[in-house]
Amino acid sequence: MHHFIDRRANPKGKSLGNRQRFLRRARENIKERVDQSVRGKSIQSGSGVPDEGEKVTIPTRGLKEPRFFHSSKGGMRRHVLPGNKDFVVGDTIKRPDGGAGEGGRKASEDGDGADEFSFTLTQEEYLEILFEGLELPDLVEKATVETETIGTRRAGLTTAGTPNNLNLVRTMRNSLGRRIALQRPTTKSQRDLEEQIAELEALEERSPPQEAFLAELQKKLEGILRKRKVVGYIDPLDLRYDTFVPEKIRNSRAVVFCLMDVSGSMQEREKDLAKRFFLLLHLFLERCYEHTELVFVRHTHHAQEVDEETFFYARETGGTIVSTALEKMKEIIEERYPPDEWNIYGAQASDGENFGNDSVRCKNLLLNELLPVSQFYAYVEIVDEAAEMLLNNPEAGEDLWQNYRDVKGQAQHFEMQRVSQPGHIYPIFREFFLPKVKGAQYAGS
Repeated sequence: MHHFIDRRANPKGKSLGNRQRFLRRARENIKERVDQSVRGKSIQSGSGVPDEGEKVTIPTRGLKEPRFFHSSKGGMRRHVLPGNKDFVVGDTIKRPDGGAGEGGRKASEDGDGADEFSFTLTQEEYLEILFEGLELPDLVEKATVETETIGTRRAGLTTAGTPNNLNLVRTMRNSLGRRIALQRPTTKSQRDLEEQIAELEALEERSPPQEAFLAELQKKLEGILRKRKVVGYIDPLDLRYDTFVPEKIRNSRAVVFCLMDVSGSMQEREKDLAKRFFLLLHLFLERCYEHTELVFVRHTHHAQEVDEETFFYARETGGTIVSTALEKMKEIIEERYPPDEWNIYGAQASDGENFGNDSVRCKNLLLNELLPVSQFYAYVEIVDEAAEMLLNNPEAGEDLWQNYRDVKGQAQHFEMQRVSQPGHIYPIFREFFLPKVKGAQYAGS
């Protein structure tokens, strides 16, 4: 006989299996709607993910469970159909109003359509679908600082344990099965007998048959009470406890530098787009990587390391010298993050404006100082909506873009993209963090 042990985390919903099957079948449609949802989020909504989850609407087509049925094209069948008061043989039945339009809201041009089904994804499901398939490129275990921490994971059920680990659902299921198997009398049957006995005892005069019946009921009640006492509602044999076993967790430490241009040339629209990118990155790292540190650097004509609140919401502005941010990143790496102990990543957002010949200095800093010790570096340039044609012309651009193109030609683990609208952020974010086989681990070269 096969024995199955449920090692999943304790689910909150009783229909977890049904929900998981549904999410697997509708994965493609749900993924499309989640992508559309995150593109339309406002920067004021924080991370863009609601605390209570997200309502999603998908077509019902393709959601039906597969089933077997008898073919209508062969064999002999006999069935009875109900009559009606409106039609007789030969009448033509009119098509319902509205055709088969989407969700019944309006007519469909070709008569084909599908109703829509709305449901709410939990925050956990929303984030899982949002970041499905994404990872930090070339994340490796640094041998010199590889550490092990002891965690716990669920390892099924046991008959002994502490009260706080009691699995109430499984305990009550065992109790119910035992009571059914041993035919424990129910509380209702006991109460019914007691009511009948009370009615007979309330009679001032009872006939011999009633006396005999009363004695029989009392004897039966004694048997019920005795059996209910012997076969308890909960027995020690019913108890089941969640059991957890220690597990060694190997840690690969990573640090991600977020560099944002907040100079005078970055208007509110540009800053909003930059913040959207960094909020998405922050949420991704917080969700998918436990041992990852974030370093926030803002720059104008000088750069400074700031906390998360200042990075996203401070209103300081000034001139533009991009190399100051790269110098600050280099300085922090030397002080706190030795490359042989940390996986180092960089993410930079700017409008492409820079002072004088500083763009050449940025190129040299990246090629000679930062990329050799980094696993991956991403650059996002925010262009004006009027210059949207630049999105399809990578050869055109300001000095910073041109110098970064030279960097991209020499470094396989450097990526750069342009955006002009909020809807561009999520696609380029996915492009940056989809699994890639780069093999560009400069720290060991």
